[in-house]
Amino acid sequence: MDFIFMQLAGFGGAMVDLVVDPLTYVYLISSVFLGIAFGALPGLTATLAVTILTGFFSNKIPLDYSLIALLGAYVGAIYGGSYPSILLNIPGTAASAATAMDGYPLAKAGRGGEALGLTTTASFIGTVIGTFALLIFVWVLLLVSKNIASPEKALLALFGILLSGTLMSEDLVIKGWIAGLVGLAMAMVGLDPLLSEPRYTFGWSYLMSGFQVVPVLMGAFAVPQIIEGLRHVQAGQLTEFSDRIIPRMSAIKKYLPTIGRSGLIGTGVGALPGVGEDVAGWVSYGVGKTVSKNGKKFGKGSLEGLLSSETANNACIGGALIPLLVLGIPGSPPAAALMGAFKINNVIPGPTIDPEIILRVVAILVLASLTMFIMGLFTARIFIKILRIPQTVFLPIVMVLTTIGSFSVGGGINDLYLMLGVGFVAYFMNLLKYPIAPLVIGVILGGLFDETFRRSLLISDGDMSVFISRPGAAILVTLNVALILSQLPATKRTFKWMKGRLV
Repeated sequence: MDFIFMQLAGFGGAMVDLVVDPLTYVYLISSVFLGIAFGALPGLTATLAVTILTGFFSNKIPLDYSLIALLGAYVGAIYGGSYPSILLNIPGTAASAATAMDGYPLAKAGRGGEALGLTTTASFIGTVIGTFALLIFVWVLLLVSKNIASPEKALLALFGILLSGTLMSEDLVIKGWIAGLVGLAMAMVGLDPLLSEPRYTFGWSYLMSGFQVVPVLMGAFAVPQIIEGLRHVQAGQLTEFSDRIIPRMSAIKKYLPTIGRSGLIGTGVGALPGVGEDVAGWVSYGVGKTVSKNGKKFGKGSLEGLLSSETANNACIGGALIPLLVLGIPGSPPAAALMGAFKINNVIPGPTIDPEIILRVVAILVLASLTMFIMGLFTARIFIKILRIPQTVFLPIVMVLTTIGSFSVGGGINDLYLMLGVGFVAYFMNLLKYPIAPLVIGVILGGLFDETFRRSLLISDGDMSVFISRPGAAILVTLNVALILSQLPATKRTFKWMKGRLV
């Protein structure tokens, strides 16, 4: 109990520091507004919002303000996807796909304002649930992870790459692993972290520092999204509404059990590395339909179904930051972009992270969720007008912002070549159904794997048993091997046969 009070006291101190700073509100309001706009415009994503702001703010302003901008955009974008889902039946982001199932039927029935109001409230509560889970559980995991040394760090990085490839593959798991290993190979380019010898630079001085994180993020996440958006322009009939947006307390009270359950589900799913907010929304929606007395109404305009999805995808934000901050493994694609921002600011997520940064992240998430709640209730009609902007207008603008963001990192034309090169490779990977997030996670975690794996071998004089002689390392080796074996066709056939025998 004393431990919890200590964390709450630290959180309170971080909150006071932010609240008394006038610049906090400038960055907070502008970033949340931008995030909601990105979420509301079909074709843009939370990952794209965080990625673009990473290029503009990281390493150029104090860390606190950079975190406010990035986390504000993250929170705003996940929520903003509910607008087109409800009013256009077009998910603004993948995270809001399940929201459209009941949101649009409600809007067609003239209850669009009610749906938006309850969605806004549920998003706020869900974000707060995930944030306080982050505040409590991240410290427990940090205490456990204090014994992690180089062998464990190397195996954790490898596990994060393999797990993200496994969970994010659309068809063949091997495609996700290939994408992750390509990213791992890209991380090997540049100066050797142990011997300071150039590797795979081919005499090109630009590659001496390796592939820059921001151009890779921009190319991997932004360029394919823009090309795909211009190729397939989405259009829909905007559903008008005249009912009130501010929800009634009686309605909130009625659905509090649904909101609480969905918040816990979203947080739990978010804590699984590499899963993301879209999975959280669908899992919560499925659970809600199963346990609800009115499950048959799901998909036909059920407020319960709407809140199940929208609460969970926002609660997933806090959950996704738990593995990021404790293990250095992103819990979702936007968290992967956020990890890139941490790296640029010379902050290494993991067991050695400064506890003050965690407290700041929690305080910023609470302020960002409150800002999102106020904006959602009182400026909703402004964001609805944004939905009328054609994709052919805003996507080229996003491309310009992406280019500026990439160029501003190093100030060289080579960063733009890298962004475009990675972008076109990522676009064709998308066409072939190779997931992009594992590639980015491989680039980000590859340096950690490379350095800690080789350091472990140097310390042990090349003895590979160092990876099984330590209890933590042995457990991680087992997890890596089990993950790979579980995806082999022979293993799947064996499990299917055993299941049939037991039945």
